[in-house]
Amino acid sequence: MKHIDIIVQGKVQGVNYRQSTKAVADQVGVKGYVLNQDDGNVFIAAEADEMLLDIFLDWCKDGPEAARVSNLTTTDGELKNYRNFEVLKKPPVQ
Repeated sequence: MKHIDIIVQGKVQGVNYRQSTKAVADQVGVKGYVLNQDDGNVFIAAEADEMLLDIFLDWCKDGPEAARVSNLTTTDGELKNYRNFEVLKKPPVQ
């Protein structure tokens, strides 16, 4: 099990990116959350086995049809053991 934080840049807000991310995460078994950031980027906290995260990341690089991803960065993080995958309006309290 691995935790990664993902920042997705480009035309990723207002294109159904968060809801599509949740659908894909639920489909492949990734846990965590997704939220819009004030700077126009999308932030994703994701946990799963490395193989599942690779599949998930491949999708995140393109996103839904209307999205235009210009850059995607990942950072390894500490496992939080999320129970599911959620679309959040604001960052969770740490």
